[in-house]
Amino acid sequence: MPPRRLRFGLKVAQMGGTFAEIRDAWLEADRLGFDTAWAHDHLLNQNDHSKSEDEGWTLLASLLTEARRIRGGLMVTANTFRHPAVLAKIATTVDVVSHGRVEVGLGAGWHEDEHKQYGLPLPPLGERMRRLEEACQILRALWTDERATVEGTYYQVREAFHEPKPVQRPHPPIVIGGHSPPALKRAAREGDGWYGFAMTVAATAETVRELRRLRVAAGRGDVPFEISLTTFEPMTPELVAEAEAAGIDRLILYPIVRGEQLEATVRELGARIVRA
Repeated sequence: MPPRRLRFGLKVAQMGGTFAEIRDAWLEADRLGFDTAWAHDHLLNQNDHSKSEDEGWTLLASLLTEARRIRGGLMVTANTFRHPAVLAKIATTVDVVSHGRVEVGLGAGWHEDEHKQYGLPLPPLGERMRRLEEACQILRALWTDERATVEGTYYQVREAFHEPKPVQRPHPPIVIGGHSPPALKRAAREGDGWYGFAMTVAATAETVRELRRLRVAAGRGDVPFEISLTTFEPMTPELVAEAEAAGIDRLILYPIVRGEQLEATVRELGARIVRA
């Protein structure tokens, strides 16, 4: 099978940047032909808890309505922050206002300080993973069923109306993040894609093989599934070819700069890679 054509995304996290800087980087990525752009989902600035940190889904709604064509999401939404029925409504609204361009990155949640400071429960990892699986089931049911019923251990919806439905059919893609075996298992069983962060392409190639095995075991081997990766390896033609051969669908670039330097970096990456 010939290698697939790699697509490129851009991640611009909120910490340390203003809305204007993030918006300008997104709009430049949109103009240059990036496939996707991403923010993240945190309640505290990870560099300095006393500094500003914009709420992710509110920011995402504004960015996607200002951009003209790029798809976008949060890598990744913390499932512990919102009941999945509320998240379903939020994501649907963003999908509607962006004319079908939202992607729902979703993870189990992990940052202990923000849960403690905001009074949010952070269950043990095993429970968080089970909650993540139930959340995916509720999202999908609300997005596709006329009236949704899911009787989970942790979450329940009963004969629930959810209108309007998302623009994307059957629903916006759910991209599950996480490197642990339980996260990979949930991604293979419940997700439309998987997201890896700060991994090498070589390490991700092994993860891709494991995800293929898990998807076949779950009876989902023929279901479309996208692999996305943020890597800090130098972006060279050789790395791009290696990523394509490994079965990676999207490389998401993460420039750790701000202001005019951020815009210039996005332009340089777009000219050197996206338009190559």
